[in-house]
Amino acid sequence: MTFTVKEICQNIWNLEEKYELNHKMIQNCYPWQLIRMYLYYEITRKTNVFESAQQSSLSLFDKINSFLPFVKNSILSNPLSGKEKADVLIFDHPRKVIFKDEYQDIYSYFLKDTLNQYGKSFETIESPYLNQHFRSKENIKENNVKFNDRSLLGSFINKTRNRGKLPFTEDERKLINTVKKELESIFKIEIDLFRIIEDHILNFHYDYKKYIELLEKRKPKWVFLVVAYENKALVAACKKMNIEIIELQHGTISPYHLGYSYPENTMKSNGEVKEIEYFPDRILSFGDYWKNACPFPIESDKIISMGFPYFEENSKIYMKIAEEKNNQDGENKQILFISQGVIGKYLSQLAYEIGTKTNDNYKIIYKLHPGEYETWRENYEYLNKAVDEFKNFSVIDKSQHPLYELFSKSHYQVGAFSTAIYEGLAFNCKTFIIDVPGVEYLDDLISKSIVKKVKNSEELIDYLNEEEIDFKEYDKDYFFKSYDESIFNEIFK
Repeated sequence: MTFTVKEICQNIWNLEEKYELNHKMIQNCYPWQLIRMYLYYEITRKTNVFESAQQSSLSLFDKINSFLPFVKNSILSNPLSGKEKADVLIFDHPRKVIFKDEYQDIYSYFLKDTLNQYGKSFETIESPYLNQHFRSKENIKENNVKFNDRSLLGSFINKTRNRGKLPFTEDERKLINTVKKELESIFKIEIDLFRIIEDHILNFHYDYKKYIELLEKRKPKWVFLVVAYENKALVAACKKMNIEIIELQHGTISPYHLGYSYPENTMKSNGEVKEIEYFPDRILSFGDYWKNACPFPIESDKIISMGFPYFEENSKIYMKIAEEKNNQDGENKQILFISQGVIGKYLSQLAYEIGTKTNDNYKIIYKLHPGEYETWRENYEYLNKAVDEFKNFSVIDKSQHPLYELFSKSHYQVGAFSTAIYEGLAFNCKTFIIDVPGVEYLDDLISKSIVKKVKNSEELIDYLNEEEIDFKEYDKDYFFKSYDESIFNEIFK
């Protein structure tokens, strides 16, 4: 049986409403709020809705080689060491890119200058990405960075030692078993719900305790974080300490993103709407479009349009190119494919098929996700064929070509549900979305004819052969507004 993303989400919401799962306390926490995003990924994986991400995994040698730095960071860069205070704590995104000749988090880097301008002291807490940290010593000092390795190591050890020892009550076990059976019956898969819940509870209890300790030491008034749905213990600790916690948007938000989407009926208990305990107090969004992107469990005035400083700063130099490209004739127009690991095999085959049918009339660029750089030659048969057979076909498997430069020179973009799709729209790229699981994320853009959904290469070719495609006009600033620093007057007053 094949499921769509929409069907998977709806079944999860039905169970949440039926058993009031978001409000059931088990072992002194709300485990369903902890696991709902993880569970979604588990179900999509086991039902083969998405392919496995084509990202290289760490080898045993890599893991051993990174262990000593992990221990060293735990000792020398422990956030719990020292007694200094900070007005603001920043929990940034672990993945960094080179920006202004330095590895930085593109979603939070601007906060340093903003906080300095407002006279706020701050400390940045960074988690490793693929067991590594990429900052230079100068950058660490300038941004007051501490590494979260000690807490992550302690949480892992705690979970390993205590797995199987949580004293679930009979009622708790009965509820978990009931939900487990219903999930398995609906999706025709096996789900080890006890292990999933137990692991998340053990992590939550350990992390929550450490975050309380950290907040008591630093005494911040505000905490900024990226990806709140992966940091529920931090959110809970801030709420316990009455510290405002604010999330910085880092990607696409849709009605089917379970990190943010809580249909109203799933929040009700005894007829009343109840709080989602592990959700941030505010979200600073890329633009006004995202305020209504899904049913958030907080009031709409808590979704504040801030802008996306990284996009704004990097896109300026390429916008002129984007304005000029529409004056070109039909020959040699550029088609940009935006890959993602979970749909990469299908998209790469589609790109190959387009290459066989365009007869060098178009320049085709296939932009890999960074997680695919090292593995595409082994995993993507049709991409290898395309490179060998077509002179007009290029694969971008390094970061030497800025993404915004590619957008500025491309007349068309083809992808699924990457945040890059919205960035391409800001560069006037005529956009085609392939009909694969996850296409629901862009239902709003499809219904408004801002983008076109295509089922196969034949349908895409038909569109390309049309003299004028009926794309509707849209306000690019609606997705990414200019950075509005004035919002911090309200936050810090």
